[in-house]
Amino acid sequence: ELTIMLLIDVSKSSFIGTQNQLKNEIIAEIAGVLAFSAIQNNDKVGVLFFSDAVEMFIPPKKGKSHILRIIREIINFEPKSNKTNISLALENFNNMVKRKSIAFVLSDFIDENYSDELRHIAKKHDVIGVKVYDNLDMELPNIGLLQIEDVETGEAKWIDTNDKQTQKTYKERAAFYDKNYDQSFLKAGADKLKIKTEQSYVHILMNFFKKRA
Repeated sequence: ELTIMLLIDVSKSSFIGTQNQLKNEIIAEIAGVLAFSAIQNNDKVGVLFFSDAVEMFIPPKKGKSHILRIIREIINFEPKSNKTNISLALENFNNMVKRKSIAFVLSDFIDENYSDELRHIAKKHDVIGVKVYDNLDMELPNIGLLQIEDVETGEAKWIDTNDKQTQKTYKERAAFYDKNYDQSFLKAGADKLKIKTEQSYVHILMNFFKKRA
């Protein structure tokens, strides 16, 4: 009888995808799979939806009706804020859930300054970072002049996607977030796995749990 917590990033940066699905859709599916798996094991399941604030907290409980409520919220949830603050989400989770739990953090991890808080909660909880990312997170397509908008701040500007310096800056920013994710979980001694929007998350999850078994 374990306590499973799903910390789900609902910020606007997850509302993109160049493949068959958006990042937030895959995050929702993975969360649903984990919730149903937990109920099969008679575990308690809770959810914390976060942006740059705690959008909703559902305390961990057992039961099919509880799981169905969680699934409904995962599918239909509409965040109030567009931004991300992973550190704040981890801090609130630690304050709200006193019992040791297995905590899945589902996000694209386009954020920084969460390493210290992650290290702090990993001393008490079993934390697993599930990074869902897209090709567009890593590099810009070469399509000439393009008006882009930062979905979290609303700032819009024109860029030349063929410009080498623009491409370089974009890739460096993506590499920074990816390295920050890797190093933060390594320092915390917490598990992590990466899932690209074009991949099948089923096989990745199965292999991950086989290694942990």
